[in-house]
Amino acid sequence: MGCVSTECRNEATRLVIIGGGPGGYEAAIGAAQLGANVTIVERAGMGGSAVLTDVVPSKTLIATADVVRRAKHSSSFGVKIEGLDDAETDFAVVNHRLLDLAKEQSADIRNGLERAGVRILIGEGRLLDAHTVEVTGTDGSIQKLDADAVLLATGAHPRELPTAKPDGERIFNWTQIYNMNDVPEHLIVIGSGVTGAEFASAYNLLGAKVTLVSSRDRVLPGEDADAAGVLEDVFKRNGLNVVSQARAEAVTRQGDKVLVTLADGRVLEGSHCLVAVGSIPNTKGLGLEEAGVQLTDSGHIRVDGVSRTTANNVYAAGDCTGVFNLASVSAMQGRIAVAHLLGDSVKPINLDLVSSNIFTSPEIATVGVSQRAVAEGKYQANIVKVDLATNARAKMMNMEEGFVKIVSRKGSGTVIGGVVVAPRASELIYSLALAVQNNLHVDDVAETFTVYPSLAGSLAEAARRLHRHM
Repeated sequence: MGCVSTECRNEATRLVIIGGGPGGYEAAIGAAQLGANVTIVERAGMGGSAVLTDVVPSKTLIATADVVRRAKHSSSFGVKIEGLDDAETDFAVVNHRLLDLAKEQSADIRNGLERAGVRILIGEGRLLDAHTVEVTGTDGSIQKLDADAVLLATGAHPRELPTAKPDGERIFNWTQIYNMNDVPEHLIVIGSGVTGAEFASAYNLLGAKVTLVSSRDRVLPGEDADAAGVLEDVFKRNGLNVVSQARAEAVTRQGDKVLVTLADGRVLEGSHCLVAVGSIPNTKGLGLEEAGVQLTDSGHIRVDGVSRTTANNVYAAGDCTGVFNLASVSAMQGRIAVAHLLGDSVKPINLDLVSSNIFTSPEIATVGVSQRAVAEGKYQANIVKVDLATNARAKMMNMEEGFVKIVSRKGSGTVIGGVVVAPRASELIYSLALAVQNNLHVDDVAETFTVYPSLAGSLAEAARRLHRHM
């Protein structure tokens, strides 16, 4: 009797993936497990910018800042650390550690790919047509790969202002910020989105004077307003200066100083500047037009719910698609792409189920439908917000701010969204993500046992309060 398994069916499928970030390497492993012949092309190292220059190093830096935060507040727990006032952050050690961790994670990913039987090529890949990929190696050699299907997972790079060119010494983008050997005397951060807010929070805790320039009326303009308000209060209490409704026109360097000129004529003076004003998809030089791959007006690769582009058997995943610039979404897009290509069970991506986290102090985690969407009339919902000030575990941890918020559909009582503002909110949001993913009723959350004392207890409390709104 002939072989009818998925592996046998897909063993001749040649998949070439351009880009070794989360969208690329997760897809590669998934496709290899389904029996495909997989080649992945990456120009820098496995894990892409997410591992080498973005997520892993930045969150490692933030973890260091959190150690400083806990040390500074140790006296409130009755713990006295001699010489704490003289404590300094050794940035050479900090940066060496975070870059080493990035390399280690990259090596782990490469080992996992090799164990799965994935062929790895280091170089630049581009499409000659929808079934041929040209790879230029680091030594200048060129080879052509025939493909039954191609996945584009090329990521994005920092957007730069023409009047604020990074030099890697005093003016940085988010890939260069780890070049500093000392805590900056005064760091000016341009951009109050997720990247700007995270770095501003971290460097403020590490002892730098920080000024955050926001073109909007508050930080994190795209996030939950209550959460952004908490973060602004924390910034103010920690001495972090937010210059709101101000647009940076230019950044210039004068010796060991940087001057940031604002649109209204004001000039901010600092020692260093981080420009965090978004990203640009890596789509140039990929041969997209030749292959029939269309772009959106923003320059991202156009994809549908199962990661297909406008070219037959060409898929795309990750930041180059502009769906959500999150490693978790990139990975999901990649897994969905190979499942669709290879005939495995697949569901189109549902962005209402995405959970995300902002690694400021405190962290801000969200999932599903936002309060803004409810206010705009897109959903009929009840919303309950419970401050953590009365939570016993929060008191033990000396937490001075934070809350949990649950959004439930009016009528049915199912959980459709949530927000957590707290230390390790990234861990707490998972329970709400499960509720949203599985259409759980608020009573399901309310009646689930929680540990006492725990921050999660406030999630159950919010769900109990929503029961009264039904």
